[in-house]
Amino acid sequence: MHEENKAAANGCSKIRRGAQNGAALLALMEKTGYSMVQQNGQRKFGGPPPGWEGPPPPRGCEVFVGKIPRDMYEDELVPVFERAGKIYELRLMMEFSGKFIGVCVSLDNCRLFIGAIPKDKKKEEILNEMKKVTEGVVDVIVYPNATDKTKNRGFAFVEYESHRAAAMARRRLIPGTFQPWGHTIQVDWADPEKVVDEETMQRVKVLYVRNLMISTTEDKIKAEFNKFKPGVVERVKKLRDYAFVHFFHREDAVAAMSVMNGKCIDGASIEVTLAKPVNKESSWKQHFNGQISPSSENLLGFSSKEDGTQKSLGKPSSLSIRLNGQHSPGPPEVERSTYPIFPGIKLTPISMYSLKLSHFSSAVMHLDYFCHKNSWAPPEYCLYSTTSQDGKVLLVYKVLISSIADDSQSYFMPEKLCTTVEDAKELAAQFTLLHL
Repeated sequence: MHEENKAAANGCSKIRRGAQNGAALLALMEKTGYSMVQQNGQRKFGGPPPGWEGPPPPRGCEVFVGKIPRDMYEDELVPVFERAGKIYELRLMMEFSGKFIGVCVSLDNCRLFIGAIPKDKKKEEILNEMKKVTEGVVDVIVYPNATDKTKNRGFAFVEYESHRAAAMARRRLIPGTFQPWGHTIQVDWADPEKVVDEETMQRVKVLYVRNLMISTTEDKIKAEFNKFKPGVVERVKKLRDYAFVHFFHREDAVAAMSVMNGKCIDGASIEVTLAKPVNKESSWKQHFNGQISPSSENLLGFSSKEDGTQKSLGKPSSLSIRLNGQHSPGPPEVERSTYPIFPGIKLTPISMYSLKLSHFSSAVMHLDYFCHKNSWAPPEYCLYSTTSQDGKVLLVYKVLISSIADDSQSYFMPEKLCTTVEDAKELAAQFTLLHL
């Protein structure tokens, strides 16, 4: 009876708290004039507020607040956030746990990644299919297959008019109830595009050219871009089906972009934009989400300089560097926390491919995940060895990446040797990811 009385008391307490919260929310709406609507697992306060004129606030005006205690609602949150300024809209999710809150700039991502799309579908077909079941679709970005330009690569990016529209679309598509063309698609947030300030972009004199044929050579690209004005191209660097065209002067790069965008080279209609400048060090660190130890930079040959220049290769001292970070200065490795398994805890079997990239701490796992996401065969590692002048056995892996769809193959092998199999494999995976 004691337990029954306790349960009844708890139930009455919850009812009283619910009534108090309801009254507090009504008082808040009467005081502020804001409306409140509950939909799709979230409660929206405002949006727009009373008396608002003009368009909604631009992108970059929203912050995300996490780890809000479960028993805290708008009547307590609004006064806290109003200290920073007038609230346009507050959306409260109902499943946050009770810890200290965290506040950061909200990632205003309006783009979703859609995978496992039939490779014979055109942009218009994908666009129409997405518009059938989601709202606010602005555009669909589809990349042609590297070897067969009549097919796509099995994935697309869907751009929405707002972050909220993208979030609602993701919620709608994730359960798997929507199967376009009889296929179960993969849905996730697209990696946000790198934002480069306008002042930096005004100095760019390199063009990014995509949708090239695999067979198109760097000399052919240079000759085509030199046609509109001979001698303006400094050099060309081609990687698979895209390339970077470097010009001596910015004005020539801008002019070439206008002339060459949409032109055909070897039967492929190319797309040309200004390249977004990044240094090699920051680029590969972002690619691995900061998960790889700092000593891996030394294995790859990157210096700590901001210009991304490489260290000299082949020095015996660099070969002894380990991947555990013990012999390399710099910030510590990412923390790998462990948690106890309590009796009765529920463990659910999952596929590693359902995880995020941030769950992987090695380049080998990143590469395996990357190949799976692009519907390629798993990477194949071929081990080679040689002997140094002092008699040490030195190792290097060659990596083979095969496309299941078109049987194309690509080989990647770093220009450095290692003393252990583990280091050699990790280095080969890093090198491959940087060149895909």
